[in-house]
Amino acid sequence: MARRILAVGLVLLVVLAGCQSVSFSGDTTTDVETTQQADQPTTTATNGSTDESEFDFADPESDVLGWENGLWYNESIGVSVEDGLNDSERNATIDRAMARVEQIRGIEFEKRVPVEVISRDKYREQYADTGDASDALRTFDDTKFEALFLVGENEDSIEVQESNRGENVLGFYTPRDDRIVIISESSTPTIEETTLGHELVHALQFRNFDANFSSPTRDASNAHNGLIEGEARFVDTRYSNNCGANWSCVSPQAGGGGGGGDLHLGIYIMKYFPYSDGPGFVEHFYEQDGWSGVADLYSNPAKTSEQVAQPEKYGTDQPADVRLPDRSSAGWERVTVDGRAPYGEVGVGGLTAMLAYPAYHEGRQGVVLNPQEFLNIEDGSVDRSDPFDYTTTPVEGWDGERMWIYESDDGETAYTWRIAWDSQRDAKQFAETYRNLLQYWGAEQRDNGVWRIPEGESEFADAFRVTVSGDTVTIVNAPTVDQLGDVHARQ
Repeated sequence: MARRILAVGLVLLVVLAGCQSVSFSGDTTTDVETTQQADQPTTTATNGSTDESEFDFADPESDVLGWENGLWYNESIGVSVEDGLNDSERNATIDRAMARVEQIRGIEFEKRVPVEVISRDKYREQYADTGDASDALRTFDDTKFEALFLVGENEDSIEVQESNRGENVLGFYTPRDDRIVIISESSTPTIEETTLGHELVHALQFRNFDANFSSPTRDASNAHNGLIEGEARFVDTRYSNNCGANWSCVSPQAGGGGGGGDLHLGIYIMKYFPYSDGPGFVEHFYEQDGWSGVADLYSNPAKTSEQVAQPEKYGTDQPADVRLPDRSSAGWERVTVDGRAPYGEVGVGGLTAMLAYPAYHEGRQGVVLNPQEFLNIEDGSVDRSDPFDYTTTPVEGWDGERMWIYESDDGETAYTWRIAWDSQRDAKQFAETYRNLLQYWGAEQRDNGVWRIPEGESEFADAFRVTVSGDTVTIVNAPTVDQLGDVHARQ
């Protein structure tokens, strides 16, 4: 019963507070769409509020910040959402939203951003399916998500990710086409204005900065999106706080809005990282040097998600150069994917998701981390603007990693995973928690650091060898105990 209550609580958080980020099957963010989260966090910051009765709404002689196509940022428009938005209402909503983002962010839109409104069904049909993934990519991702104990060996990890996106994306900006797509939940298409505002920030980012980062691993993607999504959420928080208090804003009738469905909570936690910790990262530099300090980050983005979660480590705590020689034999070979790093790297976001997921997995008893250890709780409620603690004790000392994926001649998969830590104590602490994770999924301990999850015990039946050497933890996985040495021979 307790597990079900916890799961329901997090699902309510998802429905009310945010939607899963889009990150197509690979870990690269080059020329892919970014998504807006439904979260409307409550803070006190506001920008540009002016009493309409004291404001001169005359059109300026030239384009200025806070004015677009005949509308000021604080100007009222005649819009009715009950019957959807007609062309004139939609255009007015877009123009005013552009003016509002300008007013907050301080960057002028040099040209209009095309905006398309589509149904969720159309989104699933046209954008959520990545069925053209290569065999190597599917093998790599399936094994990586199996290593994280998030997707079982008989499931397709890419399909699970697609399902998450199809249920929860509210809108996205695609830099390739320089346009915004908004998903409408109603049969009469309308726009959630704060969703539009968030995506307009992305348009400014990609038009004005070198934001099209190459992110060859999941951790690099989370780090780079910590800036991109963090700034967008930092701005849309200010936008949201003005709605109702200082501005009239367009919003559909209550009851729509993504969220829920067959959401995989473990993958959700991993991919929510940029939206949870990114705003704090951006705010850290905004408070130091204003918007110029934020702009400077685009020429030197964070290297790891750890630097986003702990901004004081940015530029000072570089990740360790983790290496592990290939000592495989008996037909085992490393799997590589074109356009991506030859190894996986999940960072603090992936490790937190791996250890937190059992708290919401209904198929087994017990937990590895109690929710109080990875949820940010204030006054008895989860913090809607920053729900997850990605620096919880078992992962806070992360210092770098590499995961290498292997495939045998007969199509079986395995992996080696070396994780560096700040100290020997951190390494031992993580190893202890990881062994608890193995036990949660049904593992039995053998000799010399070897564990085995028997067939039929869980969807992760495999053999594991866990060793600690100084400040590093090395995990070797194989289908059977006898094959561990074939995947990675002991020295």
